[in-house]
Amino acid sequence: MPPRRAALDLIARFHRAAVFSRRVEVLSREIASVLPPGRMLDIGSGSGLVATAVARLRSDVTVEGLDVMVRPDAAIPTSAFDGTTIPLRDDCAQSAILIDVLHHAVDPLRLLSECARVARTVVVKDHFSESWLDRRTLELMDWIGNRPHGVVLPFTYLDLPAWERIHGGAGLIEKSRGSVPGLYPFPLSALFGRGLHFLSLLERRTPG
Repeated sequence: MPPRRAALDLIARFHRAAVFSRRVEVLSREIASVLPPGRMLDIGSGSGLVATAVARLRSDVTVEGLDVMVRPDAAIPTSAFDGTTIPLRDDCAQSAILIDVLHHAVDPLRLLSECARVARTVVVKDHFSESWLDRRTLELMDWIGNRPHGVVLPFTYLDLPAWERIHGGAGLIEKSRGSVPGLYPFPLSALFGRGLHFLSLLERRTPG
């Protein structure tokens, strides 16, 4: 195996052992607590493990995924899409989730608008970058978690004003937003936690 590939495989194994299982548990619990019953679309679903865990917690929710890179071992039924336009009809689902996806999007506003078109409730987990240190930390996290899978890394992180412009421009109202504690064990939490993560519950704005 080439040294570069071997290094990436080692990073991926460390990430799974130290972070990924805990991340799935924490995020699925937080998401399951705010979802309406019915069909849930996991946009940028990757492995599908978060959606699978949500379905275990919520028997009244059915899950399916869309991703630009459909993994053959995905844990949920997954369809391919171009990362911008969701190939589904209006109001076809009760909810859509975007878990660490918007900062990979070429056009975050367009993608969030598409989520609002197909589902009335949208749950977003992503990052805030308010300083040079925040950005460098997030770039490192992204590289460790995604580079071994060949995921494109544009590093388009948002600050709070940009986030408010995007969800408002997508026709969504933020019903709640909070941090996501417990994603990382100590001492990783001191570096990779510290307010960089947020979970937002959004609802489509009612006309008039």
